[in-house]
Amino acid sequence: MANYSYFFKKAIGKGLLLLLGTVILISLTSQSIRSDDNQPTGDSEFDYSCIDIPSSMEFCGTTIDLTRFDRRERMDRELLAFRYMHSTSLQIIKRANRYFPIIEPILQANGIPDDFKYLMAIESNVNPLARSVAGAAGLWQLMPGTARDFDLEVGNHVDERYHIEKSTQAACKYLKQAYSRFHNWETVAASYNAGQGRISQQMEKQYVDNALDLQLVEETARYTYRILAAKLLLTAPQKFGFYLKASDLYPPIPYRTITVTESIDDLPRFAKSQNINYALLRNLNPWIRSTSLPCHGNKKYTLKIPDKEGMVYNPRVIMPHDPNWVTQ
Repeated sequence: MANYSYFFKKAIGKGLLLLLGTVILISLTSQSIRSDDNQPTGDSEFDYSCIDIPSSMEFCGTTIDLTRFDRRERMDRELLAFRYMHSTSLQIIKRANRYFPIIEPILQANGIPDDFKYLMAIESNVNPLARSVAGAAGLWQLMPGTARDFDLEVGNHVDERYHIEKSTQAACKYLKQAYSRFHNWETVAASYNAGQGRISQQMEKQYVDNALDLQLVEETARYTYRILAAKLLLTAPQKFGFYLKASDLYPPIPYRTITVTESIDDLPRFAKSQNINYALLRNLNPWIRSTSLPCHGNKKYTLKIPDKEGMVYNPRVIMPHDPNWVTQ
């Protein structure tokens, strides 16, 4: 009987300790919840706030009305995607500081509205090495056939879809061609995703003169709204909850150029002769796709060689198109 009494008392003691621990845990949790209630929106790790949807936005000089329910909800979807796709959105902002200054003057020289840099942003996430499962490549995500149509070299040793300047020139040619067909930039943007033929066909079938009013497959239906959302992200990232310093952004890399008129059989050896390595050579010249660079006939290539001082990280340049949001 004494043994049973001992175990009974021991069980009672454990039960009381468990009950006391539960009471303490509930009390602490309750205090934590009450404390969180007093925090302003945005201070919590679990901030799921929405972004104010603008009633309209400017795109290529045209005001796009976003008050109609379907347009408003499509815009909302894309704003939420950028708001909660944190790592990708932040990388887009960081990379834009390096590549927008290269893209912008080329667009301007070709008479293409500056807003098309945001099309490039959603195509590749501003990643010059981007490649889709369908085979589109580079900042502008050009397919091999389209690239060749617009005078880019696409092969095993050289793929100029990854050439920042040349691929931008090719994209400008496409956009100008599409504008001569559609006469409004919103439809030109949609055609970049779906193709000019498909957009023309659907506009005729659906009796509309602007791609924003078309019933299209989901990817194309979202396309222009994604561009608008990217524009808002890159001009006012703080609205999405992103607060960056100048030092957070990727600076342009200073370089010198070398014109190559003869074949280079060993690019790693060539890189070493320039006091860099093959990886750095490829980084600044992503259009190189092999360890050799054949030059046939009158073919010549311009290689970018990073300056030694420029390879050391130095956040000298902030967003040149809209630096006001950057926290120094």
